[in-house]
This record gives sequence, C-alpha cells and structure tokens, in this order.
Amino acid sequence: MPLRAWGLLVTLSVLWGGTFLFNRLAVGEIPPTTLVLARVGLAALVLLAILSATGGRLAFDRRRLFDYVGMGLLNNVIPFVLIVWGQKTIAAGLASILNATTPIFAVLLTHWMTDEKATPAKFAGVLVGILGVAVLVGPGKIDFAGTEFLAELACLGAAVSYGFSSVWSRRFRGSPPLETATGQLTASTVILLPLSLFADQPWTLPMPGTTALVCVAALAVLSTALAYLIFFRIVVIAGATSAMLVTLLIPPSAILLGWLVLGERLAPQHFAGMGLIALGLLTIDGRLLKAIAARFRST
Repeated sequence: MPLRAWGLLVTLSVLWGGTFLFNRLAVGEIPPTTLVLARVGLAALVLLAILSATGGRLAFDRRRLFDYVGMGLLNNVIPFVLIVWGQKTIAAGLASILNATTPIFAVLLTHWMTDEKATPAKFAGVLVGILGVAVLVGPGKIDFAGTEFLAELACLGAAVSYGFSSVWSRRFRGSPPLETATGQLTASTVILLPLSLFADQPWTLPMPGTTALVCVAALAVLSTALAYLIFFRIVVIAGATSAMLVTLLIPPSAILLGWLVLGERLAPQHFAGMGLIALGLLTIDGRLLKAIAARFRST
C-alpha cells in the first residue's frame, strides 16, 4: 500500500479503537440496539449535512439502494449490535482483540468469493498478525467454556460480518467515499429504528448521564462519520482487503486509550503483541519482503 494509505490506517485505528472505550462507558446506561441507533443516526445526519453542503447527493436507483442496505447490514447493524451486546459482559480490550480476527475472514472470503486471490505472503502476514492478537490476549484469558462464551462468540460473529462487508464494499469502487458512507449509515438508521422501538422501547428508559451522552456524540461524529469517510478513502486507494487491516491496529489503540483515559496498565505481552501485529502488516503490505529480497540480490 502507499504510505498515504498507511497514515489513514493509523488514524482510523485510533478512531475505531476509541469505539470500544465509548461503548464500554455508554452501554451500562443505554441498551445496545438504541445505542447503535443513536450512533448511526447522528452520524448519518452529520454526513447528510456535509453531502448537501458540498453539492453531492445520494443515488436512489434500485441497485444502489440495494447496495446501501447490504453494506449497512454487514458493516453497521450486525457487527455494531453484536459488539455492543458483547461489551455488556466482556472488557473493551478483549472485544477489540476478538474483532481483530476480521482480516483473516476478509482474506479468506475475498479469496473464495472474488477474483482477488490472496498470495502466500498475505496469508502468512495475516497469521502473524493473529499470533500477535493471541499474545495480546495472553494465556488463559479467553474461556470458551465459561459464562463469557456467548459474548466472545458475538464479537467473533461481528468479525465475520465485517469480513463479508469487505467483499460487499467492492460494489462501491469508483463511488465518492462521502456518498458511500452517507448511504450505508442512512440505510442502517432506517433498519435499526423499528428494531430499537420494538426491543428497547427507549421512551421508557431513564435519561442517560452526561458521560454516556458524550460517548454517543463521540461514537457518532468521530468513530463513525469521520471514520467511515477515512475507511472508504482507503478502499479507493488500496482496496477493500487492505482497508480491513485496520482491525489489526485497533487492539493496540484500544489498549492505549484505556491506559490514558482509565489508567489501565499495559503488560509486557501487549507490547510483544503489537510488535507481531506490525510485522504481520508489513508482511501483508509486501514492501518489506521486496526490500529484503532486493538486498539479497544486490549482495
């Protein structure tokens, strides 16, 4: 990938790493479906305003509406609700680590469902990255036989949904990123509104506190509206599979934010995991391997 795409990836990892912190702080007061509705609904309003101010518009033909609904389901509704529901039980860091399995699903699904075939180096890089995630977790931290199993499974289900969304996002190649992000968030809002009304009856809930409301605003404006503009820009520059690599950077971002905001301390395995994740990203990118190969040829 070009260096510009790597810079966007790092920025996006911080924005989406913050998602797990904001979710954790807000989900105690706001039910998952309503929290996600508030997130995507406010973000859609922000992007609709920007789209209107810049003279853009959404396409409303049948095919494009179908694309928006599919992307909204796979990239917003399903994974957001699953992650927030899981974070009612498990910690933000663990949720972000489980979410980091997305690239392996993205690579496998893209390889299987499209003509974009993965190279052995890309497979190796993903495996190294996942090894880094395992080091971040540490031995014995994930207990699939315990009470947290369903929450962990929900976060893994979100990763699978993101993997499918990486394939679906190919339908938007050539489309303006602002239009794509606005369309999928608007569709997500329309889908979630009746679900929230039926499942949570939000009018019966107590008014959330200031912290929860601030978290909702941050989720909408920073971790959704701005983040998806950056995400779709990466798709245009480097491709859908490369864009999904951001999930390998999210756990370090989430852990660092937890340390800065909540005073959580980083253990040695966190730094080791971050190093392996960085190595996996460099392997997938391919430039490091090419540089090493060129060095050997020149000697």
